[in-house]
Amino acid sequence: MPRLAIYQPDIPQNTGTMLRLAACLDVPVEIIEPAAFDVSDRNLRRSGMDYLNHAAITRHISWRAFEAWRQESKGRLILATTKAATPYVDFAYRPDDIILVGRESAGVPDEVHHAAQARVVVPMRTGMRSLNVAVTAAMILGEALRQTHSFPPPALPET
Repeated sequence: MPRLAIYQPDIPQNTGTMLRLAACLDVPVEIIEPAAFDVSDRNLRRSGMDYLNHAAITRHISWRAFEAWRQESKGRLILATTKAATPYVDFAYRPDDIILVGRESAGVPDEVHHAAQARVVVPMRTGMRSLNVAVTAAMILGEALRQTHSFPPPALPET
């Protein structure tokens, strides 16, 4: 199943939203620190609510620690970036993919760009800078789950 990786997050509300998304879709999350806030901060609870208890989260103390883990796990790193040429819907995802989103304020450094095996973009109207990182993560993750048939089974309606 694809994973979501969050590079040095800046905004706890966005991170909480992505953790809630991952919990609902049963997608593991890799948080690459340092974050601009305490990752156990109560602000995560505002947007993640009680869903955080259902999220499979692994924290990596640095980019290098994450990369060592990724090399060992053999996951393919797919970077979401406005600098990519491949639209996210035109990319062929695999179950071992790790979809990486960058910092809200600065994206990711060149070292991270170079480490990615692929880069994808959400096409946008000319003149717009970027989407909210949580929205971007949801769009790309949804497509990756669709292509890999990895969505969790639908919940049965309560009667």
